[in-house]
Amino acid sequence: MAELAFCIPVYDDWSAVTRLLEALDGVAAGLEDEVHVLLVDDGSSQPAPERLPFTPRALRGVRVLPLRRNLGHQRAIALGLTHLYAERKARAVVVMDADGEDAPADVPKLLAELARTGGTKAVFAARARRSEGLRFWLGYRAYKLLHRALTGRKVEVGNFSVLPWSLLERLVGVSEIWNHYAAAVYKARFPLVQVSVPRARRLDGRSKMNFVALVTHGLSAISVYGDTVGVRLICAAAGLIALALAGLGAALGAGFLSADGPPVWLTSLSGLLGVLLVGLLGVLTLAVLFLLQSRERYSFLPLRDYRHYLLPERSLLG
Repeated sequence: MAELAFCIPVYDDWSAVTRLLEALDGVAAGLEDEVHVLLVDDGSSQPAPERLPFTPRALRGVRVLPLRRNLGHQRAIALGLTHLYAERKARAVVVMDADGEDAPADVPKLLAELARTGGTKAVFAARARRSEGLRFWLGYRAYKLLHRALTGRKVEVGNFSVLPWSLLERLVGVSEIWNHYAAAVYKARFPLVQVSVPRARRLDGRSKMNFVALVTHGLSAISVYGDTVGVRLICAAAGLIALALAGLGAALGAGFLSADGPPVWLTSLSGLLGVLLVGLLGVLTLAVLFLLQSRERYSFLPLRDYRHYLLPERSLLG
C-alpha cells in the first residue's frame, strides 16, 4: 500500500483543524493510500491538543511538528515539506490550509488528476469561486492587477495542491519556497496542471491573518519573481527618463526657436532635471548590478537549513 502525506500549517486554529481532520478521515476511508498527516505548528500561542478528540477510522498517523517561533504559513509549509522529504517516504504530498477553506472532499479530484498525469506533474486547485465579502474581493482584484503588472503572471492558485514525490525531491532545493510555496513551484518551472474547485468556508473560528499579514503574504509571492520585477521596473524607469528627455528637448527647442530665446526659468529647470536624470541613471545602473549579483545568493536552502527551525514532533494518536 502506498503512502499519502498531508502537510497542513496551523497557527492557533486547533478547533478548525480538528474538524478538518474528522472530514479528512472520512475521505481517507475511500482512498487506497495509507494516509499520514503532518500538522506544522507555526509557533502557536495556544498549545496543540495532547490527543485528538475523536478516534480516526482511516488516518494512520497524525503528528504535530512545532516550530521554534512563528514564521508565517508559507515558511511553515516549506519546513513541513522538507521535514517530510527527509524523514519519511510517500508517493505524494497534499498541501492544504488548516481552516477548512481547502475542502477535504476535493482531495480525490486532485488525486485523480495526479493519476491521469501519471504522477509526473504537480496538481494545483484553481479557485472557480470565492466566498469572501466585497472589500476582500476588491482588494484581491487590485492585488492581482499589481501582481500581473510586476511579474507578468496571473494569480491563479493558492496552497491547495498535490505534489508527487519526484517533484518534492526537486523542490527541497528551491530557495524561493521560503517566501511562497505556489509561486516557487511556478518560478522553478515544474510541470503542473490545475483543477477548478471552489473555495469552501472556514470550519470554525476567525482568520488569524490581519491586514499586515495579508499584504506581507502578497508581497512575498511577488518577491519570488524579484529578478523579473526588477527588470520591469528598470525598463519602466528608463522609459520615463526617455519621455522626460524628449519633453525637455522639445521645450528647449521651442524656446531657442522663439524670438526672445528660452526663458531663464526653463534653462534653470533644464539644468536641474538634467542632474536628476543623471542621478537616476546611476541608481538604475546600481540596481541592475545588484539584481544580477543577488541571483547568486541563496539565504535559505530548505534541505540544508530546515532543522534549525524545528522542535521534536509528536503524535496526536497516543
